[in-house]
Amino acid sequence: MKDILLILVLQLLYVPIYTLRTIFLVKNITALAAILGVAEMLIYVFGLSIVFSGEQSLVQMVVYAVGFGIGIILGTMLETKLAIGYINVTVNTQQKNTELITLLRNNGFGVTVYTGEGRDSDRFRMEVLTKRNRENELIATVEHYEPKAFIISYEPRRFKGGFLLNRMK
Repeated sequence: MKDILLILVLQLLYVPIYTLRTIFLVKNITALAAILGVAEMLIYVFGLSIVFSGEQSLVQMVVYAVGFGIGIILGTMLETKLAIGYINVTVNTQQKNTELITLLRNNGFGVTVYTGEGRDSDRFRMEVLTKRNRENELIATVEHYEPKAFIISYEPRRFKGGFLLNRMK
């Protein structure tokens, strides 16, 4: 029973570290990814050695696999809480809402506004680059002032210069 609990705990450590390491690699945070990789491999080898030592119990193997699945959920929840990186939010509206634009800028968001031709009238597009941990705040603010806005959020891979980077100096 002690081995089964240890296998579960190891998986609940291993898989979230694996998840974070992968995300750090994608975001080009390689030094931290390498450190997590060392911890990940130590836990992985130790866990497998328990599973494959002596008689291979079906229960141990099932707990190992279930721990992996639960670990994925935990790793994803952890990464969501950490909200590492940046997002770009595009907001399309039917009118130029200067009150919203001013509010966003006063709250530290860099906003660039474009005018475009829609099918029936002009449309207004706001581009906002912000840290991921402010995404929900940004979208809630936009939805409060522009409930019919079309909002797209995505993660940029690379960017250089601009309002947000100048504020971090």
